[in-house]
Amino acid sequence: MFTAIKDIGSRVFGGYAQLLRIPHTARFAVGSVIACMPFPMVGMTMTIMTQQYYGNYSLAGALCAVQAIAGAVLGPVLGTLVDRFGQRQVSIPTIVVWMCAATAFVSCVLAHVPEWILFCIVPFLAAVPPWGAMSRARWTYLMGNDRQGVNRALSLSGVFDEAMWVVGNPLASTLAVISGVLSFSFTGACVLIGALMFLTELTTCSPSQTQLAAREGMTRAEYRAREDERAKRKRALSARDDARAAARSRGESAEAVERAGREAEEKALSGHKDSIWGPGLVAVCATWFGLGAFQSAAGISIVAFATEAQMKQYTGFVFACFSISSLVGALLYGAKNWRIPLWKRFYFCLAVVNLGIGSFMFARHLWVIMVIYLVIGVCQSPTWGNGNQLMLHLVPQSRFTEGMAWMGAMNAIGGSMGNAVAGVAIDHAGSRGGFAVVTGLALVSLAIALCGIKQIKASTETPVLTEISVTPEGAEEVAEAQEAVAR
Repeated sequence: MFTAIKDIGSRVFGGYAQLLRIPHTARFAVGSVIACMPFPMVGMTMTIMTQQYYGNYSLAGALCAVQAIAGAVLGPVLGTLVDRFGQRQVSIPTIVVWMCAATAFVSCVLAHVPEWILFCIVPFLAAVPPWGAMSRARWTYLMGNDRQGVNRALSLSGVFDEAMWVVGNPLASTLAVISGVLSFSFTGACVLIGALMFLTELTTCSPSQTQLAAREGMTRAEYRAREDERAKRKRALSARDDARAAARSRGESAEAVERAGREAEEKALSGHKDSIWGPGLVAVCATWFGLGAFQSAAGISIVAFATEAQMKQYTGFVFACFSISSLVGALLYGAKNWRIPLWKRFYFCLAVVNLGIGSFMFARHLWVIMVIYLVIGVCQSPTWGNGNQLMLHLVPQSRFTEGMAWMGAMNAIGGSMGNAVAGVAIDHAGSRGGFAVVTGLALVSLAIALCGIKQIKASTETPVLTEISVTPEGAEEVAEAQEAVAR
């Protein structure tokens, strides 16, 4: 029996083990997770501390909203800078800013300063390097053209992300109730440890646009223009092949087939595709806006619900159940080589998450919410993983971090709206008012996502745009990494 269990485990999780056996990958993957601790901990710590010292949820929701908006503005900027100049060059000064802001925020809350001072400090708490995007960029660089390897690596990143939330949420609620200083101190220590692990590992770091351009004797602008042109050409070739296949299926002559392919190719090349913003990326970002809105509203509503039930100390464990379930979903989802089209998987998982969280309005006990989280959580990480995979089809490799940052930015903007609206509803109607907002936002979010189904479906039928062209200097490193995966 033990042998059978071991064999099943090897088949299901052996792919993850192969990835982590690639030299130095475990170091940067784990380091990015540890450095990401501000994401699960700071928002909840801010909410609990503000409610304790200032006594209202509207202020807590507004502060979280301001932080989210600042993150939405800063995220794409940091992602663009990372792609252009490199991960270390951007991350180190960003970490210094965050540490100073965290110290100032805790000091001001304890001193019960006027509220406007908190609003001045909170935007600087959004100065967090895009660790997740940078880690995923390293994986896509190492995997090269191995699409199954990229899929598994992105799922592994989702597993590590969920592990962070599993640990971070209970810690945030427990430590913040004891002391906000303790919670922020722990978060700061994680940021420093994780940053050292991640940023000192240079062998797996994907080259920046500056480095790639220098290797080929180009300016950065010239290099970006060339990469955009390559992406445009791939889309044109895909349009040509699709048009030819459609013409053949209609039984047209060989001459008509060629003419249809030529016309489709010319039409695709005539479009302006220099920007990464196409209909598919707009659809994904709009979906992530709605996802952030109702999930953030659910978070602050659950805190209010637990407070009313005198169970605030258990709030983090409820969120941890969601993360544990999501972690299991990420493990199982990434272990399978799916044949179901990506867009179908994306919409199925998204619908389960939206409708499940939308049902919180009917819960009468905190443990009921926990059970719902356990059931629907298996689709949470796959939803994000599917979104990451969609991004592989929408932006070129040299701008992958930027594309991921835009997706995260829209999620943060949606989260800020959800926090602000839910905070006001809770102050006026209690946690039930907050859950009513959650249900409304969840349904609207699903409707927004369905409006983009045509664009998202079409995007998965084009060539993957993150196929990288390896320079002679980088070819040996990627080859070694792929050989390690094969072994």
